[in-house]
Amino acid sequence: MVDVVMPQMGESIVEGTLTKWLKKPGQRVERDEPLFEISTDKVDTEIPAPAAGVLSAALVEEGQTVAINTVVARIDETGSASAAEAAEPVAAPAPPPAAAPLPPQPEAAPPAPAEEPAGPLSPLVRRMAREHNIDLSQLSGTGAGGRITKQDVEAYLAQFQAAPAPPPAPPPSVPGAKSRIEPMSAMRVKIAEHMLLSQRVSPHVTTVHKVDMTRVAAIRARHKEEVKARYGHSLTFLPFVARAAAEALRAFPLANASVDGHNIVYHNEIHIGIAVALEAGLIVPVIRNADEKNVLGLQRAIADLAARARARQLKPDEVQGGTFSITNFGSYGSLFGTPIINQPQVAILGVGTVEKTPVVTKDDAIAIRSISLIGLTFDHRLLDGAYADQFMTRLKTVLENWSEEVL
Repeated sequence: MVDVVMPQMGESIVEGTLTKWLKKPGQRVERDEPLFEISTDKVDTEIPAPAAGVLSAALVEEGQTVAINTVVARIDETGSASAAEAAEPVAAPAPPPAAAPLPPQPEAAPPAPAEEPAGPLSPLVRRMAREHNIDLSQLSGTGAGGRITKQDVEAYLAQFQAAPAPPPAPPPSVPGAKSRIEPMSAMRVKIAEHMLLSQRVSPHVTTVHKVDMTRVAAIRARHKEEVKARYGHSLTFLPFVARAAAEALRAFPLANASVDGHNIVYHNEIHIGIAVALEAGLIVPVIRNADEKNVLGLQRAIADLAARARARQLKPDEVQGGTFSITNFGSYGSLFGTPIINQPQVAILGVGTVEKTPVVTKDDAIAIRSISLIGLTFDHRLLDGAYADQFMTRLKTVLENWSEEVL
């Protein structure tokens, strides 16, 4: 018997909503065949079966939200589907038992501190408990020997902070009404919670630079048809920007870091998340070791991740572990935006559309140049304006003086 669990679709995700069963109890399922659909604030996707066999039990109902690693189903690797399938027309299967309920969340504020649990506690955990008035006896530790860690406290706080107020009952439908009310999707609810949390955690500041993309535009125009013919996808401006961002991140590593209490965590690897628009929201799949890829490699990675994101085929490890993010709202014609930082990162690059613009040159002549407004939104707890502008100057220099071959 194989247990099927709710996967963790992102490092900050503590729960997921099972939105739809794709197989019924008693039906045969093959390994890697889609078994059910889930929704979180980072992804809305299908989850494949971990083994081949018969779905012997579905333990979580559609629409139910459960913690990660909760057992949601069981697969019998030795069972036969014939008897159960033959019985289906006679009687509908009994509803699956409800999964174990999540620990109750506080309604107004965490309870007052009580006696501490057994086991050593770090000074950071003690300080967080004091600052947020947390009763540590209500937390289950995930550290060695059941020790309560900083991540356990953060997960508890996230549940408290993100707990939405019960939605008001929708008014009765009125014929001829000029509006309608419908609930948010589970994915949109999670996105809303994540965005609010990021705004509470990080003081957001944005700096914008005007970048001359004329040289990049000429290189792109020269190679885009060959790239299309050879690889089946377009050559866009985004991989050039991602390549320049990787260069800037190597030179200014604070933009590739994260904050842990009063500590700075410097990430030795550069994993760039690329925002992808979906019908129901957005997702940020991650290009790992982006600094090791050239423009063509970055373009192929972007095209692959975007296609699989829209086809709901991303794997859990492809939406976590990012150290920096890029959002290309310019692909929809936007000149400029102020994106929200993807926690626990400390910066996100926003890329505006590339437009031909009359520009006054150094010798006071008028020239037509391909211009893009590119902005860096950064966490002012860690990055100051001067550092952010130095980062942007490095990125701008790479793009305006592009010399790297594409093919």
